[in-house]
Amino acid sequence: METISFDDFLKVELRVGRVVSASVFAEARKPAYVLHVDFGKNLGVKKSSAQITALYRPEELVGKLVVAVVNFPRKQVGPLMSECLVTGFHNEQGEVALCVPDQAVPLGTRLL
Repeated sequence: METISFDDFLKVELRVGRVVSASVFAEARKPAYVLHVDFGKNLGVKKSSAQITALYRPEELVGKLVVAVVNFPRKQVGPLMSECLVTGFHNEQGEVALCVPDQAVPLGTRLL
Protein backbone atom coordinates (compact mmCIF):
# COMPACT_ATOMS: atom_id res chain seq x y z
CA MET A 1 0.00 0.00 0.00
CA GLU A 2 1.30 3.43 -0.94
CA THR A 3 1.41 5.97 1.89
CA ILE A 4 0.32 9.58 1.43
CA SER A 5 0.87 12.69 3.46
CA PHE A 6 -1.85 14.36 5.49
CA ASP A 7 -1.65 17.25 3.00
CA ASP A 8 -2.50 14.77 0.21
CA PHE A 9 -5.54 13.59 2.20
CA LEU A 10 -6.69 17.17 2.73
CA LYS A 11 -6.87 17.64 -1.05
CA VAL A 12 -9.76 15.14 -1.24
CA GLU A 13 -13.11 16.82 -0.52
CA LEU A 14 -15.26 14.05 0.98
CA ARG A 15 -18.63 15.59 1.83
CA VAL A 16 -22.01 14.44 3.10
CA GLY A 17 -24.99 14.84 0.81
CA ARG A 18 -28.61 13.70 0.67
CA VAL A 19 -29.96 11.82 -2.33
CA VAL A 20 -32.86 13.89 -3.69
CA SER A 21 -33.59 11.70 -6.71
CA ALA A 22 -32.51 8.36 -8.09
CA SER A 23 -33.41 6.76 -11.41
CA VAL A 24 -32.27 3.88 -13.58
CA PHE A 25 -29.39 4.89 -15.86
CA ALA A 26 -30.70 3.02 -18.90
CA GLU A 27 -27.78 4.07 -21.16
CA ALA A 28 -25.06 2.79 -18.78
CA ARG A 29 -22.93 -0.17 -19.93
CA LYS A 30 -23.18 -1.76 -16.45
CA PRO A 31 -26.34 -1.51 -14.32
CA ALA A 32 -26.33 1.86 -12.57
CA TYR A 33 -28.48 4.67 -11.23
CA VAL A 34 -28.33 8.39 -11.84
CA LEU A 35 -28.27 10.09 -8.45
CA HIS A 36 -28.90 13.76 -7.72
CA VAL A 37 -27.24 14.55 -4.39
CA ASP A 38 -27.80 17.74 -2.39
CA PHE A 39 -24.64 18.96 -0.63
CA GLY A 40 -26.24 22.05 0.91
CA LYS A 41 -26.36 25.70 -0.03
CA ASN A 42 -22.63 26.14 -0.72
CA LEU A 43 -22.22 23.20 -3.13
CA GLY A 44 -25.79 22.60 -4.29
CA VAL A 45 -27.05 19.50 -6.09
CA LYS A 46 -24.60 17.35 -8.06
CA LYS A 47 -25.20 14.38 -10.38
CA SER A 48 -23.48 11.02 -10.18
CA SER A 49 -23.64 7.61 -11.80
CA ALA A 50 -23.60 4.84 -9.19
CA GLN A 51 -23.30 1.10 -9.79
CA ILE A 52 -25.29 0.18 -6.68
CA THR A 53 -28.26 -1.60 -8.27
CA ALA A 54 -27.63 -4.97 -6.58
CA LEU A 55 -28.30 -3.70 -3.06
CA TYR A 56 -30.56 -0.66 -3.52
CA ARG A 57 -33.75 0.33 -5.32
CA PRO A 58 -34.15 3.95 -6.51
CA GLU A 59 -37.07 4.71 -4.19
CA GLU A 60 -35.14 3.63 -1.07
CA LEU A 61 -32.17 5.85 -1.97
CA VAL A 62 -34.17 9.09 -1.88
CA GLY A 63 -33.51 10.81 1.45
CA LYS A 64 -30.41 8.71 2.23
CA LEU A 65 -27.24 10.46 3.39
CA VAL A 66 -24.13 9.49 1.39
CA VAL A 67 -20.44 10.39 1.36
CA ALA A 68 -19.02 11.60 -1.95
CA VAL A 69 -15.87 13.11 -3.41
CA VAL A 70 -16.93 16.50 -4.74
CA ASN A 71 -13.66 17.90 -6.10
CA PHE A 72 -12.83 15.47 -8.90
CA PRO A 73 -13.12 16.95 -12.39
CA ARG A 74 -16.49 16.36 -14.02
CA LYS A 75 -16.52 13.10 -16.01
CA GLN A 76 -18.60 12.11 -19.02
CA VAL A 77 -20.32 8.76 -18.36
CA GLY A 78 -22.29 7.99 -21.52
CA PRO A 79 -24.82 10.82 -21.87
CA LEU A 80 -24.38 11.88 -18.21
CA MET A 81 -21.86 14.44 -16.96
CA SER A 82 -20.96 13.07 -13.52
CA GLU A 83 -20.13 15.81 -11.01
CA CYS A 84 -19.21 13.78 -7.92
CA LEU A 85 -18.19 10.25 -6.89
CA VAL A 86 -20.48 8.58 -4.38
CA THR A 87 -18.39 6.23 -2.21
CA GLY A 88 -18.99 2.63 -1.20
CA PHE A 89 -17.42 -0.71 -0.40
CA HIS A 90 -17.60 -4.05 -2.23
CA ASN A 91 -19.05 -6.88 -0.17
CA GLU A 92 -17.99 -10.53 -0.55
CA GLN A 93 -20.24 -10.90 -3.61
CA GLY A 94 -18.72 -7.81 -5.26
CA GLU A 95 -21.86 -5.71 -4.73
CA VAL A 96 -21.39 -2.09 -3.66
CA ALA A 97 -22.63 -1.01 -0.22
CA LEU A 98 -22.77 2.76 0.21
CA CYS A 99 -20.51 4.57 2.64
CA VAL A 100 -22.97 6.45 4.87
CA PRO A 101 -22.79 8.40 8.14
CA ASP A 102 -24.51 6.58 11.01
CA GLN A 103 -25.81 9.84 12.50
CA ALA A 104 -27.44 12.92 10.97
CA VAL A 105 -24.93 15.63 10.03
CA PRO A 106 -25.45 18.89 8.11
CA LEU A 107 -25.36 18.63 4.32
CA GLY A 108 -21.96 19.56 2.92
CA THR A 109 -20.07 18.57 6.07
CA ARG A 110 -16.52 17.56 5.22
CA LEU A 111 -15.01 14.27 6.35
CA LEU A 112 -11.83 14.83 8.34
